[in-house]
Amino acid sequence: MPNNITENEIEETANETPVVPADESAAEAAPAEPAETAAASTADGSASKTHKRAERVGIVASDKMTKTVVVRVDRLVKHPMYRKYIKRRKKFMAHDEMGAKIGDKVRIIETRPMSARKRWRVVEIIQRAEL
Repeated sequence: MPNNITENEIEETANETPVVPADESAAEAAPAEPAETAAASTADGSASKTHKRAERVGIVASDKMTKTVVVRVDRLVKHPMYRKYIKRRKKFMAHDEMGAKIGDKVRIIETRPMSARKRWRVVEIIQRAEL
């Protein structure tokens, strides 16, 4: 069996890199997303979500329960037809470690469910009630 390939040609083909189709080489060369942009990281290196929790400011309507207050949040809504502002009120049950009393103006933040109706937490007491 005569072989027409010389030793020089064998060495040249051994030194060449394999030919990869264009779509595969691009996928291997650059990852889809760099690790830094995939998730926001904090100073200690752990990943964190950028979801902002809902906040409300209201007046404490009741403090008769243990570590729970009822916060009344007032807001103004423009009537769609008459364009007059209407006062809307909603009550939220909030977990209270701060010791808020009736009449205090407090800031509450959305949190995990703590009981059947309690999904908010008192973050700060903005203004104490006057005695």
